[in-house]
Amino acid sequence: MKLKKAPPPVSDINVTPMVDVMLVVLIIFMVITPMLNKGANVTLANARNPIVMSDADKEDSVIVAVTRDGQVYLSPGLQKVNPEDLSLKVQELLKDRPSKMVYIRADARSKYERVEDVIDNLRAGGVDDVGLLTEQIMDNVMPSKPKT
Repeated sequence: MKLKKAPPPVSDINVTPMVDVMLVVLIIFMVITPMLNKGANVTLANARNPIVMSDADKEDSVIVAVTRDGQVYLSPGLQKVNPEDLSLKVQELLKDRPSKMVYIRADARSKYERVEDVIDNLRAGGVDDVGLLTEQIMDNVMPSKPKT
């Protein structure tokens, strides 16, 4: 009886399973990425010449968000608070920090009175440095040169 020989080993890489896995991972990231919003849903006001506040992007920065309907959220942790309780909670968060800066993310359509209440309560809590976060307007028009 004659033994059958095994076929020679295939040295080509089969990339079809790898492509399938990569497409699935890509779809998962495309679905999850919009859900990774760092804070409350807020449409920031626009500004032409904002000051860059890179410390606001840190994970442990203290951010107070005022939504369109007047709700106030305190981060880190994204907890809903009353503006009256804000001074005590911010004092606890800033107790052992060298930087006493608090950032405010106010919706452009929120009532000014609510934002003013938040700032007053932050000042009552001992916060001297308040940063208002805005979006930068990108103009494609170059400014005209003054005539001399």
